[in-house]
Amino acid sequence: MTGTPSTAPCALHPVQLAYHVPDSRLAAEHYARTRGWGPFYVMERIPLEYARYRGVDTAWVHTSAYGQAGDMMIEFISQPDDAPSVLRERFARHEQGLHHVACFVPDLADAITAEGDAGHALALEARTTSCVDFVMVDAVTSLGHLVELYEPTSALRDFYAFIRRKAEGWDGRHPVRDLR
Repeated sequence: MTGTPSTAPCALHPVQLAYHVPDSRLAAEHYARTRGWGPFYVMERIPLEYARYRGVDTAWVHTSAYGQAGDMMIEFISQPDDAPSVLRERFARHEQGLHHVACFVPDLADAITAEGDAGHALALEARTTSCVDFVMVDAVTSLGHLVELYEPTSALRDFYAFIRRKAEGWDGRHPVRDLR
């Protein structure tokens, strides 16, 4: 661990591991077959109301596949271009690896303040078109990855429950599905 922050960041409770991959759909297919994770639900070109990367407005385009691995949600996230982003600062298009760990926080504003006080810069601020606000804080020097933070709204809890429910008793068929 590098240095000691002046203020401890908020307690984090991971709910998702997110891996950067070259192709979300292909990664979902591969890990469903080789690890038994899934089924995965793919959302292409996730619509964002806004995104701000390192303080600069951006039109961040990305695709994600969401599935379950035991008690943890897994996300395979990819970006079709080389535009500056939280993905490209860590990985080239062809690379893969752990990108971020997502955590629910009781109050997003308080969590952002606590993470800033702990020396973690805000790498991304965004809102989905379904009004889910989220941020990614740069915890690379202390944890080796980014941390995604969002409040567990009822819509978000429902989404996590949907993915978990679909994994219960899943027989391995149709490992990759489109999310509508």
